[in-house]
Amino acid sequence: MIRLRIDLGYNGTAFKGWAVQPRLRTVQGEIESALRKLLHYHPRRVTVDDAGDSVDVLAAYEPRLTVAGRTDAGVHASHQVCHLDVPEALLASCVGHMQVDPVKALELRLARMMPDDISIYRVSVAPEGFDARFSALERTYVYRVADRACERDPRIAGFVWHVDADLDMDAMNEAAACTIGLHDFGSFATPNPGGTTIREVKTAYWSRVPVRPLIAEPQGEAYRTPAVESGLLCFTIVADAFARNMVRSLVNGCVQVGMGKRSVDWFAEKMATPLREGSTGPIAPEGLTLEHVAYPADEELGARAERIRAVRTLDGE
Repeated sequence: MIRLRIDLGYNGTAFKGWAVQPRLRTVQGEIESALRKLLHYHPRRVTVDDAGDSVDVLAAYEPRLTVAGRTDAGVHASHQVCHLDVPEALLASCVGHMQVDPVKALELRLARMMPDDISIYRVSVAPEGFDARFSALERTYVYRVADRACERDPRIAGFVWHVDADLDMDAMNEAAACTIGLHDFGSFATPNPGGTTIREVKTAYWSRVPVRPLIAEPQGEAYRTPAVESGLLCFTIVADAFARNMVRSLVNGCVQVGMGKRSVDWFAEKMATPLREGSTGPIAPEGLTLEHVAYPADEELGARAERIRAVRTLDGE
């Protein structure tokens, strides 16, 4: 088997999240369906045993993707990472008449098979020890909001949550500061089976995108058209990993503080007492985008994966 790393992005609007679900359109489902056509059903037999007999192994192979972070329904990714284990002979079968190596052939063929809302950036041979999920050092998400202080550009309506209110960014940043460090986010997330809601947040803050004109020096022009994200209020959060609904729930809590419906003390108490209840549920998905996944140096990938597989506790053990 050869392990491949796949870097990709997608518009999550029409997907029911990343993970495969019966009879529902998902990102993983679309990519694995394409891979089955490229690999699983390719009409070729390969020699697999010591006696030299040709055995059809294609029917036994089922492509399965492991992803850095499962996104929920409606959530986008400008940079997502997954890995795939594929038999070397099946990978070689992708070349056909192309004058490229097998990995590049798979990348080109897979990219061409994708729908308009998925982009395959590159496919590469993964370094030894690489695991897209467990080797990751951190993930970065950004949630974009158009509040009353911002002109809502209809071109990006599918990637921005709109609220007809004035939001207090300073108060929201006070709330966001409570999330930094190692905490149990049980008030703002739900654990996976056998998992916890303990996570380490490295960075969390709100900022407003400066109003930048497309033309810096208009030289007598009658008007300036701002850049597409000008004025948006953005929540940027970086953590080693995220529990289910964690980012959108934290955003919802911050927005309630920013609207004056809740206090910073309320938010801090929720952080201190990890108890899930109605006021800390997730906000709408369309404003959220997975922006980046970071990995350690190649020689540290395997050790990182082994450490992160352990169930975390607040004392770090």
